[in-house]
Amino acid sequence: MKAVQVEHPGGPEALTWGDAPDPEPGPGEVVVAVAAAGVNRADLLQRRGKYPAPPGASGRLGLEVSGTVAAVGAPVGDDGEGGDGAGAGGPASAWQVGDRVCALLSGGGYAERVAVPSGQVMPVPAGVDLVDAAALPEVCATVWSTVFMTAGLRPGEVLLVHGGSSGIGTAAVQIAAAAGATVAVTASTPAKLEAARRLGAHVLVDYREQDFVAGVREATAGHGADVVLDVVGGSYLARNLDVLASGGRIVTIAVQGGARGELDLGMLMSKRASISGSTLRARPAREKAEICGSLVEHVWPLVVEGRVRPVVHERVPMAEAARAHAVLEEGDHVGKVLLVAPGATMGA
Repeated sequence: MKAVQVEHPGGPEALTWGDAPDPEPGPGEVVVAVAAAGVNRADLLQRRGKYPAPPGASGRLGLEVSGTVAAVGAPVGDDGEGGDGAGAGGPASAWQVGDRVCALLSGGGYAERVAVPSGQVMPVPAGVDLVDAAALPEVCATVWSTVFMTAGLRPGEVLLVHGGSSGIGTAAVQIAAAAGATVAVTASTPAKLEAARRLGAHVLVDYREQDFVAGVREATAGHGADVVLDVVGGSYLARNLDVLASGGRIVTIAVQGGARGELDLGMLMSKRASISGSTLRARPAREKAEICGSLVEHVWPLVVEGRVRPVVHERVPMAEAARAHAVLEEGDHVGKVLLVAPGATMGA
């Protein structure tokens, strides 16, 4: 098969397109013939040599794909880490060659084929294009596992999403709005805020022109945010705590603004607030399978209804992965950038 290789840590130019061994499905795995792969910020970090793959995972870039099942591995017991019997698709034997699927990966998606634990494989929701389905697994799994499974966002509560026009942001806005929450977002331009508004955001804050704490408080009559989905980290820690309502929860999933910050424990206690951190890639296969199963149960119906949809900024041929990485690094995108595998067509 062909795959994207990282010749050496560095800029987008470090990505090349060349031959790689075809994967074989291990016990409890399926091989997916890739139609498209999502590009994530974690891929950019890994390309620079700053985010190595977890032990045992493929060292190739790519944390999500869509495509069709090409091969099915042998079954394993219900307690196997391969995911059999534990997640969205059940045992590997539940999948048939030719099934339209999307999948959450620990690595390896920038290729024409990839082997995946069966519990991390999900059906493509009805009505979603096979290529565009690659925009769903990583962002939806991240949002669902943090905002809902961890922070427990409830209808009527206020969710603040930093970076509301990003891939994560566009998913968070749609899912939270569909769940009956009031959604506030920060973004850097009026165009990005307008994109978030069209997806269901209620409160729009241009962080370059306005303090988000004041903006959210004003828009919510002083209440603030019940849940903050944070991708900035240290430099926002104090203000994230400040904007929280009583009983509020902060979930940090990235540290684009630094990994360290100063925390006022007195304010944390007085607000009865909580702060949690989360990564998705390094979780055990069984945990990922549980998240994928919950996605299929709770979020996929919203996708079928059209209340949540993949937001795709650009589709780039997989052989031109360097260009896709450059687009993401420029920061002007809204939603996801996808790598389309050779032979894949829109509308499939």
